[in-house]
This record gives sequence, C-alpha cells and structure tokens, in this order.
Amino acid sequence: MSDKIAEEGKLSAARRALSYVKDDMTIGLGTGSTAAYFLHLLSEQVSDGLSITGIPTSKSTEKLAKKLGIKVTSDFTGIIDADFDGADEVDSSGNLVKGGGGALTREKIVAANSRKLVVMVDESKLTEGHLSRSKIPVEILPFMSQLTVKKLQMMAISCEIRKSFTTDNGNYIVDCNFGKIDEPAHLESQIKMLPGVVEVGLFVRMASKIIVGSRDSSYELNY
Repeated sequence: MSDKIAEEGKLSAARRALSYVKDDMTIGLGTGSTAAYFLHLLSEQVSDGLSITGIPTSKSTEKLAKKLGIKVTSDFTGIIDADFDGADEVDSSGNLVKGGGGALTREKIVAANSRKLVVMVDESKLTEGHLSRSKIPVEILPFMSQLTVKKLQMMAISCEIRKSFTTDNGNYIVDCNFGKIDEPAHLESQIKMLPGVVEVGLFVRMASKIIVGSRDSSYELNY
C-alpha cells in the first residue's frame, strides 16, 4: 500500500469516527498521525459550536489541540465518554499494538477509563489471525534500565532501547520482537511482572469499535 493511499485511509477513518462525538462529551484524544487527522476535523466542528472537553494522551496532542482551539484537561476524575485513537496493528480479535509514538502509558490510562475505545486505522494496520508484524513497545524506568532490557531479551527474539527518545513520563521505550503472539493477554501479564516495566503496548480486548478507512470508503468492526 502506498503512503498516499494509507494517509487517505487514515483520514477516512477519522472522518467516520467524528460521527460518534456529541455535544458536551468528554473524550480521549489519541496520539499519532491518524489522531492528528481526527483533531483537525474535530476542530472544525468546535469552530461551528460543538462543545467538548478533550483528555490528551501526550504533550504533542495537547499542544496541537490547544493550537486548534480544542478545550483540553488532564485533571478529570469521571468516566470519559469515548476515547479516539489510532493503532499500529490490529488482529482479527480486535487486540492492538500501540505505542509507536511512545505514548502507550498515557494512551492506556485514558482508554481504560473510557466507556468505549474507538480505534481509527487504515487497512494496512489489519493482520489476519494473531499479532505478528509490529514490534511491541515497552516503557521502562531509566533506573537500572540495562538490566530490565536483559530480562526482556530473555523473553523476546530481540529488544532494543529506542535511541535518543524519552517518553512524556521521562522513561525509555524498548521495542521488542516477540514474533507471532498467540496469547497477547498472557504476554502482557508476563512483561508487566518484570520490575522496571511501566507499561506494555499491547491493548488486549480494550477496543469497542475499530473503524477501518480506505481511499474510497470506511467500515466498522465491533467488539
């Protein structure tokens, strides 16, 4: 799939997702290129009078939302009405790999506290069967990070700290290749048991709706 077709798919998915935003909602604002399309489309409706409050999942999303005139807050104690975000890979059961942009921890906090997670992807992000194509981002503490990486390497085919990158939380990202993932919930649990691990970019059974966009149309998968 060409880059142009993929971008058109992202835009198509974001446009369809926008139909689920209603007046006076509090919504999660995802991170990444598809989420950026969603923010630009959302800002047009805000300009036309739509009243919403956004919970940004990263500093970059917060900055863009404010620039576009979207009201945001991170001081929210209720249930978020809906979370709108992208994904790096989606399997046939709706499990996700997220965190290519390094925002996985904040993304998971927002998703876990939302009534529904609406995921926007282009067709290239879909995988038949099990997750297998994407490296799994793992956020770890800087303290004794090399020992944490060694523990991860014992579980994976390969792991590497993302160079010259720290998360909004001041932590490191380790990108790990686990090959085909038959049991994502079990793998997520095993990784999170390692001291030093903050969060894992596996989002297992969290998506309520996957919106898949292509150049000419879009469709939905419900879970």
